Amino acid sequence: MTQIENIYTQFLNYFPPQIQPIVSIILVILIIYSVWRIIQKDFIFIIALIVLVPGSIPIFQSVWQGLVAFLQFVFNYK
Repeated sequence: MTQIENIYTQFLNYFPPQIQPIVSIILVILIIYSVWRIIQKDFIFIIALIVLVPGSIPIFQSVWQGLVAFLQFVFNYK
């Protein structure tokens, strides 16, 4: 996670401080759109994974926690 944060910080440093919040919001929207497209495309596979593999719940929780931590980092960037 630290590597992703470092890459994100380096990317934002290319922009002036006044534009950085706008760039962050655009990136979040693009990430949400990409995840939504993946979910739409592989919806049946995701349902099968949840139904057939109960052990996947901790994996989803871990991914969700990582996503929440990343979004908190994005919106708390100064």
